[in-house]
Amino acid sequence: MDTAATALAEIRKESLDIYNRIHSIDEDAGFVREVHRYYRDLPLVPNMRCGAWYVDPDVYQASSHRAYFKSTDGHTNNWSFNLRRPNLRILPLILQHGGIVLVDSTRAGKRLPDALSKTVPIWCSVINRTFQMRRSSDIDNWDTALYTPPGAVSVQEHAQIEQKLDAWAADLAASFYDLPDLQRPLRPIWITPATTSFPILSPHTSFYPVVCLSASKQVSDGLERRAGGFAYIQGSGDDHELWSMGLTPTMFWRNRKELLNATRPVLLALVRSLLSASDVLHNEDAVDVHPTPVQHISGLLSLYSASTMQSVITLLRDSDISVVWLTSTTPGRLDVTNGNSIEPSRLLWLQTPEGKRGQHHFLRTVLPQSIPFIQSQLLIGHRVCIACDAGIDAGVGVCIAALALFFNEDGSSNLQQKKQTDLSKTILRTRLQWIISSCPKANPSRTTLKRVNDFLLSPASIGSAIPPLSRQLAEVRERETLRSLSGLQHTRSPNNTRRV
Repeated sequence: MDTAATALAEIRKESLDIYNRIHSIDEDAGFVREVHRYYRDLPLVPNMRCGAWYVDPDVYQASSHRAYFKSTDGHTNNWSFNLRRPNLRILPLILQHGGIVLVDSTRAGKRLPDALSKTVPIWCSVINRTFQMRRSSDIDNWDTALYTPPGAVSVQEHAQIEQKLDAWAADLAASFYDLPDLQRPLRPIWITPATTSFPILSPHTSFYPVVCLSASKQVSDGLERRAGGFAYIQGSGDDHELWSMGLTPTMFWRNRKELLNATRPVLLALVRSLLSASDVLHNEDAVDVHPTPVQHISGLLSLYSASTMQSVITLLRDSDISVVWLTSTTPGRLDVTNGNSIEPSRLLWLQTPEGKRGQHHFLRTVLPQSIPFIQSQLLIGHRVCIACDAGIDAGVGVCIAALALFFNEDGSSNLQQKKQTDLSKTILRTRLQWIISSCPKANPSRTTLKRVNDFLLSPASIGSAIPPLSRQLAEVRERETLRSLSGLQHTRSPNNTRRV
């Protein structure tokens, strides 16, 4: 191997070293704390997922508020205001505090991630324009301009983005989403470690500042030696799957001193020990403490992240909740013999494979079995919680299908099956907006959405998807009768499905 290749391999090895990464994160978090002291009245909001590494949950004021601005929505020639990621949940926080500090970082080669330099500016301008469209008779001198950082966005790119803003605003204005009553327009401001003086923000300023804070220092080749015995890695919180060994931001902050005080040889063993002792999911951002109800239908359907049988049992202790549980793992047996007063007929448990096989299974097994179960449980007056491992993808797909089939535009129930001609992609998009309005982190993959479209809109699917209501009610009564005759038994049905 030549010298250049050897050097590159060594740089890559150092860039993925967890010791270097957590010490770099801690250095950047110090800069975040400095900015927070300067703007102490503005809450810190991490931009997920990278931003969570730099924000101490005990410091930032709005622990339940997180933003989901994706850099891909700001990539050149791929600019977008994505209605699947509207980030409207942070608007009340902005109104309450007069602005926010949004925390993110980026890897080598940039001072600002595209999420902060372009996605957020697009968002601010689209929100401002949409508000003006909806309140045109009440607003004078409302600032709808696009503001971008000159060093990061060229004049040409700025002009190209500007041409698309009105169309995106019209889409938002025509959507299901509501906007709060803004008193002032939004405006982005940028701060990096290279900023020599922080902008002075008065409480009486003419706009709500969205302070875009890029936590990492821009360094040559993305790596810089430190006297403390580590190599500083720019944007260390990014792509943590490559280096974290399963460590999550919450686990890092909970054990910060112990991790930072560990020597290199001890650190790896310490991380493994923390992981083995932790009951926190690796996808910690997706964990819900309680189910998230879809508000537009008065919570008759809700979403939940569940990877263990115990979490499902906790849900079933509420006697008027039924559960659809989609899991890729093989959880333990449902124990209903210890006085839990759980009716097994209230659980549909579907083990779903991952990868391409799982996509086919979702279309051919998950949706055809989930939808009749949901309908039958709604018919007998139960609320239905749809749970999956992360609570943001497969369960959301099932929920979209159920909302499209069983609920009218005003949110009232319509349990008489809709005809195929009543459904359209527009209806499915609106149902997803219902979900996102209540559960902002819902993020179904394109594959999941396509399978829902195939299931509901293709001629061959919907006719066989839902049994007649009379047959469903008969099946419910039959299950109840069998349960009373044979006791509470756990049975397996075809296609990796467990009905209990």
